[in-house]
Amino acid sequence: MSFKRLDQEDFILSADSITAPLWSTNAPLLTTFFTSSTQENSTSGLYYLSAYQTGSALSGSEVQFDIAYANKFGSGSALYNSIASVSNSPTKTIYGQYRALVLGDENSDFIFGNITASDFWALSVSRNRYKESLFPGSLTLKISGSARSITLTDDSQYTTTNVFTDAGRVYNLISGSAGVLTTSAGDVQTNSQGWSKASGSYGWFLPDIGIILLNAQALSGSALGAIGLSPSRSNNSNGLNNRLLFNAISGSGNFTLNSQETVTSDYVFVRARNSEFNYSENPTFISGSTGEVLYSEFVNNPQVYFTTVGMYNDNNELLAVAKLSRPLIKDFTKEALIRVKLDF
Repeated sequence: MSFKRLDQEDFILSADSITAPLWSTNAPLLTTFFTSSTQENSTSGLYYLSAYQTGSALSGSEVQFDIAYANKFGSGSALYNSIASVSNSPTKTIYGQYRALVLGDENSDFIFGNITASDFWALSVSRNRYKESLFPGSLTLKISGSARSITLTDDSQYTTTNVFTDAGRVYNLISGSAGVLTTSAGDVQTNSQGWSKASGSYGWFLPDIGIILLNAQALSGSALGAIGLSPSRSNNSNGLNNRLLFNAISGSGNFTLNSQETVTSDYVFVRARNSEFNYSENPTFISGSTGEVLYSEFVNNPQVYFTTVGMYNDNNELLAVAKLSRPLIKDFTKEALIRVKLDF
């Protein structure tokens, strides 16, 4: 067996971004939405509502995303204990959880565009639906309200400098589809950035944690340019706001989103010069007892075939093996350059 130490210039690192359909339908567009009455009526249903791609367990029904409504003051849900001096409820708990997750500060508020919001909806894509992150610029989410419908996307294509929170990159939601702004000329409902004029952006797109936050104020009937999707903000009462947004999304039947993954590859260039690797320790080539070449014509004019490249560390431990697609002939008149790709 022959060894050759690799030099620094024999290594090069490359990173490629790979996109893939997000949903279990193996397509970027999700058009049908189902819920489970068992989940909705359970304790977890007070906090979130799960959306499935099919209504039949026999058809491989899987959670695609969850919907949760968050309210800073706890409105829109019943209190845990109405007698307690500190009033807490599921919507207030959810608001605090997302504030800690996204903002990393329990005293901060969510500011969509230039408007501070006290409530929002959160769409949390199931973690097993994507590998590394959601793909910015692939989002198309159509939502229907009592007044009209709106199609939302993210503004990643219009952002020159990425904004980061504790949850990674954050982009604003704007009117448009597939990352393209579609504000029409003279539209009194949105500004040039595709935001609601009265309520700031329509929310946030957080690709690194698979979450979409929808600004309830920008969608509700009280704001200029809203679509009439108004959550119930009553105190100590379950407003069924998770179901409200689910119906608004399922009624439109257009939720497009892709997954993104960065695959890092380490390319190793293995060079065999004309004077190297021309002999073999294979028993068909050399005698195991005497160490002599079995055939005299191979003494001065050997011919061997490469089939495998092994990567070893300084302790002579095998770390990786690369198999050639076909045997490669080698003798004193030939040189070989083999490129090995290691993905991780």
